[in-house]
Amino acid sequence: MSKVDIAVVDYGMGNLRSVSKAVEHVARGKSVVVTSDPSVIQNAERVVFPGQGAMPDCMRELDARNLRSAIIHAAKNKPFLGICIGMQLLFDYSEEGDTAGLGLLKGGVKRFADKLVDAKGDKLKVPHMGWNQVYQSKPHPLWAGVADATRFYHVHSYYAAPQDSTVTVGATEYPIRFTSAVARENIFATQFHVEKSAQAGLQLLGNFVNWKP
Repeated sequence: MSKVDIAVVDYGMGNLRSVSKAVEHVARGKSVVVTSDPSVIQNAERVVFPGQGAMPDCMRELDARNLRSAIIHAAKNKPFLGICIGMQLLFDYSEEGDTAGLGLLKGGVKRFADKLVDAKGDKLKVPHMGWNQVYQSKPHPLWAGVADATRFYHVHSYYAAPQDSTVTVGATEYPIRFTSAVARENIFATQFHVEKSAQAGLQLLGNFVNWKP
């Protein structure tokens, strides 16, 4: 198979159709392949690592498909976009099932408290689900054309707590302020679902397609 421009990783846990269609929409003229083939991922120009579901299941499926080394190689060597669990897996561990992650970013993934209330004292539900503002912590090429405090679509019960605060490039409040986007060198990852976030999500994806870190 010839080298592909963008590989969307299939490890059985991602919202693959929505992600691939969104990437295809902004990557006209480029080849986009949904794949579980480690060699395709390793040789692709850039990689999108989506995910949804439980962390223990995701790690198990990643290893069952022999994808761990290909993902680590991609995250160290080429433009790499993680989405939702695809962001959480980059860290050292998650409280969900006391699961070890890939250790590409230092820190852990924590669960929201069982009882959350907003500033008015009204109860907040877990999982955090729906549209919420993302406050840009620092400039980044993937924020180009995306206004600060733009709303993105979230669905999650766990959130990343980076050990190094400098990797945080976006934060969201529910009701605590938590990291919802991280970046380091060639890695950019979001807790929110860019593929479900209408025009703002497409703008971010388009920025990724043309990003030269």
